[in-house]
Amino acid sequence: MSRSALVGNVTSMLEDAGFLVSDRCAIRPKSFDVAARRGEDLLLLKVLGNIDAFDGTTGEEMRRLGTYLEATPMVIGLRTRDEDLEPGVVYFRHGVPVLNPDTALDLFVEGVPPLIYAAPGGLYVNIDGDLLADEREERGWSLGQLATELGVSRRTVSKYEDGMNASIEVAIQLEEMFDQPFSSPVEVMDGAEEVRDADPMPDDPDPESDDQHVVHVLTRAGFTVHPTARAPFKAVSEDDGRRRDFTPMLTGHSSFTRSAEKRARIMSSLGEVTRTRSVYFTEDQSKRDSVEGTALVSCEELAAMDDPERIRELIRDRSQEPSEA
Repeated sequence: MSRSALVGNVTSMLEDAGFLVSDRCAIRPKSFDVAARRGEDLLLLKVLGNIDAFDGTTGEEMRRLGTYLEATPMVIGLRTRDEDLEPGVVYFRHGVPVLNPDTALDLFVEGVPPLIYAAPGGLYVNIDGDLLADEREERGWSLGQLATELGVSRRTVSKYEDGMNASIEVAIQLEEMFDQPFSSPVEVMDGAEEVRDADPMPDDPDPESDDQHVVHVLTRAGFTVHPTARAPFKAVSEDDGRRRDFTPMLTGHSSFTRSAEKRARIMSSLGEVTRTRSVYFTEDQSKRDSVEGTALVSCEELAAMDDPERIRELIRDRSQEPSEA
């Protein structure tokens, strides 16, 4: 299956599950393919046939964007170089959860979250330690007795009851022994933070030299500007808190070419899904005020404004108000 067809299948699946899905980010470079929202759940999705193509730089970018946009970064893929991805299992690449399409279908359409995750050494599950302790005590078993039954140390059983995760083999043993499951779902929509071993959040990349004057003006206007490396926009600009009615902005900058217009359209679609404004700063004057909701502001206009509030008003007047739908 081609990657384009795979992206189309994933998009259709999400729409069937009630997600609002953005236009595909069909430009390069791109850290994600689509954004999708259902209620308060927002996803940034990368879709790949072979997940080995998902590199560290892209993973860092998606994790940063997830923080700025309050979204869950996620990869949906079919295989690695060596094997197909198993259904019902959460994998990880560079701190980002990875699912195969069947697992995603179960999660988003059927409402059945995965129970198993992959980590160095094999496949594991979350163990409900409190439930295990209650069942063991109800049987009158000591830690040592349960350890003997499982073929592990007393200390290991104690760790299971304190919340340490277990291998699938141990989980199956416990289920057969007590005639009930002890595993709990992997909270994928929260980034699977309870099971992933992620590196600290990477720092923002430096802005490109051509963008520094735009960053300077926005910073002076009271925005914290987070440059991007591979997104279809140059930065996410967050309000510093002085104006609570001004949402984060997806920010672009270049001469206003056909390619820039295409980016502005994609930013509009992404803004609708992520509930953000979008603004494109142009090096030349445009006769238009916006592209499908993305404000167009020339750098000449920007440079002529000394009052930060005037900059905010101009962006607000030309951009589409973020939707709450």
